[in-house]
Amino acid sequence: MAKESLSPNECRDMLLAVADKIIESEPILTDADRALGDGDHGIGMERGMKAVKEKLEGQDFDSIDKPFTTMGMAMMSSMGGASGAVFGTLFRAGGKALAEAESLGAAQVAAFFTAAAEGVQKRGGAKPGDKTMVDALVPAAEKAEEMKSESLATAIAAVAEAAEAGKVASEDLIATMGRAKTLGERSLGKPDAGAVSVSIIVATMSDYVAS
Repeated sequence: MAKESLSPNECRDMLLAVADKIIESEPILTDADRALGDGDHGIGMERGMKAVKEKLEGQDFDSIDKPFTTMGMAMMSSMGGASGAVFGTLFRAGGKALAEAESLGAAQVAAFFTAAAEGVQKRGGAKPGDKTMVDALVPAAEKAEEMKSESLATAIAAVAEAAEAGKVASEDLIATMGRAKTLGERSLGKPDAGAVSVSIIVATMSDYVAS
């Protein structure tokens, strides 16, 4: 039966499921990045999520912001580079927006993704249409705001769909940032690797809530 809200330690378990899924998806992320960049995104995300597991496993959390901010800090300190900065910011900025909340419901999902999208855009300088992770993250945040009065399961499922649609839509964009920018129109037809990661992260969160 789907949960109506998540406790701090249920948030921890959800994020551990995300870490496992990203580690399992390393070949998918590597292939996506090899098509547009230097192919190191999958390895970097795998390294970051292994660090996340070390920090989260066996920990008891008394507030829901802590698992998210701990995850962000672990990614920043272990991954390095642009991906470490922006994915670390996703979880740190999103987590900080939950500081006053006692549990994670649809309204908190909206607060998390809105703050995450704002933080990532500020940190990395990307905007929607640049063919980056932002093209999955901003639609996810917008959908989360629309769904914040729904049940947690309904809201997060809709957010996951929006992230997936954003990832797919990134195939039709010409890259304007990062290594992929040099490809010009040759970047068409392939999704951004960061957007693939975002879609996997949100889908796994949704799967955890549904189960």
